[in-house]
Amino acid sequence: MYAIVKVGGHQYKVAEGDTIEADRVNAKQGDEVTLEKVMLIENGKDIFVGQPFVKGAKITAKVVSHVQGEKRVAYKYRLRKDSASKHGFRPQMTRLQINKISG
Repeated sequence: MYAIVKVGGHQYKVAEGDTIEADRVNAKQGDEVTLEKVMLIENGKDIFVGQPFVKGAKITAKVVSHVQGEKRVAYKYRLRKDSASKHGFRPQMTRLQINKISG
């Protein structure tokens, strides 16, 4: 059984027991969170596709920790202008452990 869930503008394919790193979720470490933006559920024989979300579907997850993601670099170069800029940042992420998929 797996599901596709939307967390913070990104979509993740998750199964029970998986751990994902999503955008920062406003919860403390060790808390249970409910993800209700489930876009697809596959349970082995049936596939439920939402338009855009599956009604009544929920995913419960536990907040394992809050971490910083990998460094992302934005580089802008202007041809023949002798101008370039480079900026980097590390996004704030939350590590979630998927406990149960229901729907």
